[in-house]
Amino acid sequence: MEIKNLMVTGGCGFIGSNFIHCLFSQTDFTGRIINVDKLTYAGNPDNLKGIEKDYPDRYIFERADICDLELIENIFSRYRIDAVCHFAAESHVDRSIKNPGAFIYTNIIGTFNLLEAARSHAGDFILFHHISTDEVYGSLGKEGLFKETTPYRPNSPYSAAKASSDHLVRAYGKTYGLPVTISNCSNNYGPYQFPEKLIPLITLNAKDGKKLPVYGDGRNVRDWLYVEDHCDAIWAIMRSGRRGETYNIGGNMEMENIVIVEMVCDILDEITGIGKNGPRRGLITFVKDRPGHDRRYAIDFTKLQSELNWSPEESFESGIRKTISWYLENSEWVQRVRNNEYQSWISEQYGT
Repeated sequence: MEIKNLMVTGGCGFIGSNFIHCLFSQTDFTGRIINVDKLTYAGNPDNLKGIEKDYPDRYIFERADICDLELIENIFSRYRIDAVCHFAAESHVDRSIKNPGAFIYTNIIGTFNLLEAARSHAGDFILFHHISTDEVYGSLGKEGLFKETTPYRPNSPYSAAKASSDHLVRAYGKTYGLPVTISNCSNNYGPYQFPEKLIPLITLNAKDGKKLPVYGDGRNVRDWLYVEDHCDAIWAIMRSGRRGETYNIGGNMEMENIVIVEMVCDILDEITGIGKNGPRRGLITFVKDRPGHDRRYAIDFTKLQSELNWSPEESFESGIRKTISWYLENSEWVQRVRNNEYQSWISEQYGT
């Protein structure tokens, strides 16, 4: 498979920007990347600082909303798009509870528009890869793992919208013969993650001596996946995955939220020293649980492992230390995000 013009949607976001960095480091990718991003609150051009300069003939940025079908079709035609890696989505559960409409619109209508554009260029089109989440499967009990055959039981507006988009992608593969693959991943962490998410939020609050909010009893379990491992898995699926198939991507690292928070506290105490108010674990504050909070997720990625010989390289211990160090070493990026400074730059460059 030789992709010449790859559209990456949401490429200025957390996972999308890491994927672009990852792809340009691959010796078996020589094509162009057309990064299509609306630049909402989570789309940060700073995440790709230097890419345009380093790859002037192979990187193009288009500020565009995937919900604008006419604009998306125009981009397909202008750049002769022959593959899509679709990250763009509204993706925070708490935000979906407060404003579900935005999630329905972007995650379902936006995906539909991309599929329609791909279908209209079917003669030259190689692959539509759709990035999804393990949250579409619902919640697990104390035992068991999510498999690709696990029935969908989404419990939040976010996961319901993602489940809908998964079904659309699969249907376009079956109905129209569009070459598609889908991946459902566990919780990601690593560089460039927006500070509202658990690990960067706890890291930055703990660094600054602020309270560390933990939902409920803190015993909710997630399977954690270092973002660079996730990107490697996506590229493996795009290169060699069977068309029409779904692949689960997991980190093989189940952790309770409270254990992660305590680990972050201990590592920061070790790196920066214990503050005048004592160990950072004393900052932990349990808060009211959010509605529909799934108790446990865990991924079985046997299919990916056996078919494509992929396994995560990072342990949680190594990955969390890399992540904490990145946030400590990139205080300017953190400050710009917290102050919405990059949004002001976006307004200057592109208008509101």
